[in-house]
Amino acid sequence: MNHTKHLVKSREQIAAIRESSKINIAVLDAVADRIGPGMTTEEIDQIIYQKTKEMGAIPAQLGYEGFPKSVCTSVNDQMCHGIPSKDVVLKKGDIINVDASTIYKGYFSDSSRMFCIGTVSKEAHRLVRVARECVYRGLEQVKPWGHLGDVGHAVQEHARNNGYSVVKEIGGHGIGLEFHEDPWVGYTTKANTGMLLLPGMIFTIEPMVNMGAADILMDESDGWTVYTKDGSLSAQWEIMVLVTEKGYEVLAY
Repeated sequence: MNHTKHLVKSREQIAAIRESSKINIAVLDAVADRIGPGMTTEEIDQIIYQKTKEMGAIPAQLGYEGFPKSVCTSVNDQMCHGIPSKDVVLKKGDIINVDASTIYKGYFSDSSRMFCIGTVSKEAHRLVRVARECVYRGLEQVKPWGHLGDVGHAVQEHARNNGYSVVKEIGGHGIGLEFHEDPWVGYTTKANTGMLLLPGMIFTIEPMVNMGAADILMDESDGWTVYTKDGSLSAQWEIMVLVTEKGYEVLAY
């Protein structure tokens, strides 16, 4: 599909996407208020579904290409697209990514956060922290007439310098009028390469940072959940960014 015409959003579209993003943030805040040991990932799904509906919006994941739930919950060595389940009970020491996406009045938003359940190991805590830093290193490179490749390059450098790897196959994406638009945002790119960033473009920065190797393993049984191939921990934060005339605006986090 060609989404070139969608790349630069109008002022009206940006205002509407901003409203969707506010709900996306509120939904993750609702999870942050309640998440903890003993909670099932199914309960997280219920919080997301109820809060989204309460605010007059729709969870974008629900039914997307057949996805059965309202949110992705990826625990420990699950990198992304984990399916909430009443059988998955969070315990002290776990790390989890909660990835929520929202449709409000036809406009899309998307962000995710990591949560440490109880006290986690120093190694897990460091991975979660560095993964977040990677996102913000990438964000610093977002500027009008800059290159998209600069974002990925900054992410990769920071992860590597900390002894971690960045997943190559799965990246961020344009968003707003549809769930997934151009550009595709990779995190193993070179500086001064890739698409020119234009004011009005909106995309996500969401690298998956692995403690071990970058290799991925798809769960054939559910067709969704992606694991680290070596069983090492993985962490991911996702923010949604608007390129402005002067730099950037974070719309959802």
